[in-house]
Amino acid sequence: MAFKHKEKQRETERRIRANDPIFNSKFNYANNYIKTSKYSLLTFLPLNLFEQFQRLANFYFLCLLILQVIPYISSLTPYATAVPLIVVLSLTAIKDAIDDIQRHRSDNQINNRLSKVLRNGKLVEERWFKVQVGDIVLMENDNFVAADLLMLSTSEPNGLCYVETAELDGETNLKCRQAIPETSELGDDFSLLSKFNAEMICEPPNNNLTRFEGTLHWINETFSVDNDKMLLRGCRLRNTKWCFGVVVFAGRDTKLMQNSGKTLFKRTSLDRLLNLLILGIVFFLISMCLFCTIASGVWETVTGQYFRVYLPWDIIVPENPKSGAAVIAVLVFFSYAIVLNTVVPISLYVSVEVIRFCHSLWINWDEKMYYPLTDVAAKARTTTLNEELGQIQYVFSDKTGTLTQNIMTFNKCTINSNLYGDVLDEVTGEPLEITEDMVSVDFSANPMYEESFKFYDQSLLDEINSGNQEVCEFFRLLALCHTVMSEEKDNKLEYQAQSPDEAALTSSARNFGFVFRNRTPTSITIDELGKTQVYELLAILDFNNVRKRMSVIIRKNGKIILYCKGADTVIFERMDTSCAEIKLNTVDHLNKFAGEGLRTLCLAKKELDSQYYESWKQRLHEASTSLDNREDKVDAVYEEIEQNLILLGATAIEDKLQDGVPQCIANLAAAGIKLWVLTGDKQETAINIGYSCQLLTDEMVDTFTIEGWEYEDVENELKRCRENIANVMSHTYGATDLNVVSFHGNNNLNTNDGNLVNRYENRASAPNASPIEVNESDSFGGFALVINGHSLVHALQPKMELLFLDVASNCKAVICCRVTPLQKALVVDLVKRHKKAVTLAIGDGANDVSMIKTAHIGVGISGQEGMQAVLSSDFSIAQFRFLERLLLVHGRWSYFRMCKFLRYFFYKNFAFTLCHFWYAFFCGFSAQTLYDPAFISFYNVFYTSLPVLALGIFDQDVDDRISLRYPLLYTPGHLNLLFNKIEFLKSVAHGIVSSFVLFFISYGAFRNAVGPEGINLDGHQIFGTVVSTILVLVVTAQIALDTSYWTVFNHIVIWGSVAFYFALTLFINSNLIRNQYLGCLRMTLSSGQFWFTLFLILAVLLVPGVANRFYHTSVHPTLSDRCRYKQRISRMRARPEPQMRRRSSIRRSRRSIRSGYAFSHQEGFGRLIMSGKIMKTKTKSAANTNANSLNVPMKMETTMPSPRTQRTGIIKGTPRVQPSTLNTPSSIEI
Repeated sequence: MAFKHKEKQRETERRIRANDPIFNSKFNYANNYIKTSKYSLLTFLPLNLFEQFQRLANFYFLCLLILQVIPYISSLTPYATAVPLIVVLSLTAIKDAIDDIQRHRSDNQINNRLSKVLRNGKLVEERWFKVQVGDIVLMENDNFVAADLLMLSTSEPNGLCYVETAELDGETNLKCRQAIPETSELGDDFSLLSKFNAEMICEPPNNNLTRFEGTLHWINETFSVDNDKMLLRGCRLRNTKWCFGVVVFAGRDTKLMQNSGKTLFKRTSLDRLLNLLILGIVFFLISMCLFCTIASGVWETVTGQYFRVYLPWDIIVPENPKSGAAVIAVLVFFSYAIVLNTVVPISLYVSVEVIRFCHSLWINWDEKMYYPLTDVAAKARTTTLNEELGQIQYVFSDKTGTLTQNIMTFNKCTINSNLYGDVLDEVTGEPLEITEDMVSVDFSANPMYEESFKFYDQSLLDEINSGNQEVCEFFRLLALCHTVMSEEKDNKLEYQAQSPDEAALTSSARNFGFVFRNRTPTSITIDELGKTQVYELLAILDFNNVRKRMSVIIRKNGKIILYCKGADTVIFERMDTSCAEIKLNTVDHLNKFAGEGLRTLCLAKKELDSQYYESWKQRLHEASTSLDNREDKVDAVYEEIEQNLILLGATAIEDKLQDGVPQCIANLAAAGIKLWVLTGDKQETAINIGYSCQLLTDEMVDTFTIEGWEYEDVENELKRCRENIANVMSHTYGATDLNVVSFHGNNNLNTNDGNLVNRYENRASAPNASPIEVNESDSFGGFALVINGHSLVHALQPKMELLFLDVASNCKAVICCRVTPLQKALVVDLVKRHKKAVTLAIGDGANDVSMIKTAHIGVGISGQEGMQAVLSSDFSIAQFRFLERLLLVHGRWSYFRMCKFLRYFFYKNFAFTLCHFWYAFFCGFSAQTLYDPAFISFYNVFYTSLPVLALGIFDQDVDDRISLRYPLLYTPGHLNLLFNKIEFLKSVAHGIVSSFVLFFISYGAFRNAVGPEGINLDGHQIFGTVVSTILVLVVTAQIALDTSYWTVFNHIVIWGSVAFYFALTLFINSNLIRNQYLGCLRMTLSSGQFWFTLFLILAVLLVPGVANRFYHTSVHPTLSDRCRYKQRISRMRARPEPQMRRRSSIRRSRRSIRSGYAFSHQEGFGRLIMSGKIMKTKTKSAANTNANSLNVPMKMETTMPSPRTQRTGIIKGTPRVQPSTLNTPSSIEI
């Protein structure tokens, strides 16, 4: 019976009807069930086996198993292949099942969340997966939104509600949404809501988070629906008691899920290389089998047919000599395919899985990646990607919650030319580094102070207590000029701000005694040093991205005052000429703040004449009611009154970085890893953090900003950037081979990757090499690229993506702002496709899931935005700084160990297998095995398995301190220097030569050999025992020489394997077992020929390798060799290695202070406040979203600056920290 699968038609528009499941069911819309898992009970076995047999080795062994079942061609039992193959498949399947069970648990946890749905006029509790399109859902404060909803009504006036969108765009500031006025009248009346039968026509499911278009038809009227009326899945209701909405998109159709990438089957580059190498080995095996087939046919024709009396042919072989020889030759082909199959032993994959599992345990057990504040340790959530951590070339990072703590703190300020916030040394007068051990200012005299607020300069509080009017006016402005909302919760005053900046400034005023209490549309109430003051609110001149400032106009005691805060550039342009002197001092202080990476705002005021204000108010009314160019006219009226401002001072707040972020980024850059920041935040905020974490520095030649709205504008901007890069590079380096930039065609810009090899090998290999070097290009600052999301839309188009990638890949730092989750994934995919580089994505929120799944390696941070990123990741850590150790230590060790393991494994198995091939010339190519069948079965299982496992699990060239101190040690993984096709061929050649020497020296020594008692020692069994015994001793001696790091376990397994071989072989060849090789080992060990042969072969095979290694280590040492030598000398002298220096908490100065101003919102709440829509009739409960976090300052180091970049702050001559001091140490003194 044939089944026809009808392809689902692409949805062009969505039509839904509220409270009408029968109507909506006609369209087969997706339900609210989500699935991130890969398997089910029915599909697990076939899908998992299909994935596993994508490994050519597994498929090869399956074919081999089928051949071994045929008795005419197999000289080995099929169990020898079947058992290991089943074990490998089973272990891998169990591991994959455990990983998928975790995904199922995560899915079940989300799908089974409870929501309240209106059914038949009653409110019932339903699990999320039962919510359908068209259902009306009730959400309460702090609830997550279950699906994409159209808002109907809320508990707030005018249908307003507030949502937190951290899981969508990473921003934790509140956003305002408003329902259609007509539907907001439904309120919480169940009878009215259950009769709501409006029909909605809207766009089909898509991934655009910032746009929504639709129309609502209800009661013969049509209403426009846009993004401001939608609540998206992943949002969280805040500061709103309840909200009703109708489901528009559910499950996989929601915008959150549309931005989540599919779960991909990830394989490492070594896995892909192994597949290719195994294919080559199979061809090599076939070639050997064909040779043996032809040789067997010739031998049977010329010689073998005359010995059929002694060596009878099988029944299936024809009697005719030529036909019989041909049939025997064909059978011999398959026989040798079985005998020689150990060139690709299945134990290879068993060993690889065991090693990877142990590497995962090292990550899980690393106490140095444990974060005690949240009780979170690092975790390897998959065991198949460990060595890929040692080959990362690009890191794509989220900003909010990943690089930063998303906590703003008021650090410093300047008021009337006086700087506050520094703690000065009583003797030298120099500023001290602020640490957690310092005693902060005591604000306990203020009953409204916050315990979490820390400030360390007592002089500022003393000025307030002494009645300094300038200081009081400064904090009065901060308490009045904002759009913050307040509420009482558990008898505590809490603020809900539109941006964390505003919250930090209002909080600072509160702690210094100017407490914002509440507001109405016409008044603001504050407590000034314990006295309640009510100010009449006349106007709010709101913030937007063009104005970059906000103002309030208030009246008190008949006096009208305008308070303004904004970016330094816009305030200085509108400042009164009488403030020239204070401006100069303030600029000095702003430079100092900017140099420390702080976000700055200037504060100013202006007294207004009442008559002038009334006339201005009339002009504002005319502009705000104009039908033409309303916004421009309003801005012009705002501009008119915001002139001749009196400068009060400036604030400096810090978007707290996570501990150790600058050091981590510097070390990753020194290791040749490029960091791209992909964030949903606005441009100014992202650039600020870029300077704070040392991603952007003043040493950079230029920082390109791409912010065009049209395709042609973006293309022209990128081309100009490319031309500038080419010009600078050609003038800087001329014809040298350092970072040469070359153009191919129109859009191809490439750099010379060979420089990376030179950095690692050539500089350290020269006979007169200087001490260890980490960074040879400090003098060249490189470039940075900043691109906005609306420009990125065009840059990622197929015709422009190569141009964008060429420019971006030649920049040291790339920051993408205002990007959607899907754009993050597209950027990662672009680099994967065209750069062929190993990528890593790291984030902490649901908006990062898509790029985490797309990258080769996904790392989730257990942050404040939920566990979605962690659940989708391959590795999880608690802080960004642990990424340094994860890559430079664990990643590098895993890659180093796996490469060393593979080189040795192929060597020992070729040395083992090729002896059969040499023996074929002496046994008539009859597929007779050289070794005892028991030895063949046990060689890879018992005799040589544990030493190579110990090598792959424990070995290390240098310890973790050296790995972190010299990041350049990481670079071999970028170019696959430790294991590639050449290294593989070297290992194969080593194995072939070893088998040749082993076989023929043994053959020459024991040909016609006679023992002391006159017993012949030239038999097949004696000869096989000699070769097998010497083989075990040679490969064991070789791994002893290859082991760089000896542990107790290494000693046990290496020397224990030799002892176990002798013990087990003597037991097998004893009278108890009665093996066909009875007594052979005892006879072999008792002969002088054996011992002479053993030492001769050891000398021939090992001495040249030792000499070659000694020569290269002494004359042409790599960086690894030099570091290992330094480590050995340090241990011999019993002098501990100096601890790695930490980054100074004093930031590098920036090129401009213009980017210091950064609100996290596009437009303020001013219009809503003045209209009264945002006001509440009574106090509502709100969620407490405060979170305390510990910021451990880093040790400060100073050095004299270069003349080109020297700057001074308020303290003249204060040296700035230069980039050279922020990089890792550049040399080792030996």
